[in-house]
Amino acid sequence: MQPDWVKTYLGDEIALLYGRALPKSDRTEGKYPVFGSNGIVGYHNEALVKGPGIIIGRKGSCGAVHFSTSDFWPIDTTYYIALRKDHDWRFMDFFLSTFGLNEMNSHSTIPGLNRENVYKLKCHIPRFPEQQKIAAVLFKIQKAIEIQESIIEKTRELKKSTLHHVFTHGLLGEKLKETEIGPIPESWSVQRFEEFATLHRGYDLPIQDRTSGSVPIVGSNGIVGYHDQSKVKGPGVVTGRSGSIGISYYVEGDYWPLNTGLYVEDFHRNDSLYVHYFFQLFDFGQYAAGVSVPTLNRNIVHATLISVPQIVEQKEIANILKTIDQKINLHKVKKSTLQDLFKTMLNKLMTGEIRVKDLEMELLNFTV
Repeated sequence: MQPDWVKTYLGDEIALLYGRALPKSDRTEGKYPVFGSNGIVGYHNEALVKGPGIIIGRKGSCGAVHFSTSDFWPIDTTYYIALRKDHDWRFMDFFLSTFGLNEMNSHSTIPGLNRENVYKLKCHIPRFPEQQKIAAVLFKIQKAIEIQESIIEKTRELKKSTLHHVFTHGLLGEKLKETEIGPIPESWSVQRFEEFATLHRGYDLPIQDRTSGSVPIVGSNGIVGYHDQSKVKGPGVVTGRSGSIGISYYVEGDYWPLNTGLYVEDFHRNDSLYVHYFFQLFDFGQYAAGVSVPTLNRNIVHATLISVPQIVEQKEIANILKTIDQKINLHKVKKSTLQDLFKTMLNKLMTGEIRVKDLEMELLNFTV
């Protein structure tokens, strides 16, 4: 710990004040966020506390730390923070998140946070100017993460709308023709599902029988492990049969499909990647039966009529959707990298292992 930091107790720096009840029936829609232990639970036309401020879960999700940039209303399952000394609000938000307050449950039945226990926590805290600098670095990384999240969400929305359009109108701008399943592009044909992709139940492979290898084992929840033997030649497509119904997974190489899934045994010369994307839009759930564990009935699926484009258009559609998926995955990697950076910097800056003045300018000026 740095010698110029102050050794203290949390109770000497902050006070935890009780929020006030505000039932949903008493709220009038407004601009002020209403905070519960899990974060924002609604909005009201009045605020109880001037912002910025910090809210901490008292009951339920005890110890969860939330930050409000505006005036707000903390309900009675929360504490809100009052500063006893001059501290940077944003810094204190990050600082309090490092104490593991969510693990300080003082009640056996309903989780609860005892503020007296919080007050007894020992800590070292930097002076106000350094608090501001630390907060600025962490906030910049945090905002970069939010930008990646926004890009991912918008790209997912783009994919969703693209899926719907290309599987109903195609890519060629053709006129639609009427068929027994509704209007479809003129060059498309109506086929039974099994003529497009024949499904087969996967194969049992108990955990104790699996041998370490590089062959992916694919079940209803995707890749669940690896084995030294394959059961099916790739590329392949697997969809959930029981559990996670109808979620599609694409496998580029040879693989072992588990019996919790259905794999495409025969693509009938259709493009495998196109089949994968078609599965993402197809409503498999309507063909599942069972109360406790719904199971997909492949025989009913096989008999369903669907529309199918020519192979050239299939490949073009698959490539467009693949490009969108690649963009999503790229930003997922960026988000994950930034999250790792945030965790590292949070720990090192809050313990004084790294000082802001020692950070390289490349970090302080990084771009998304």
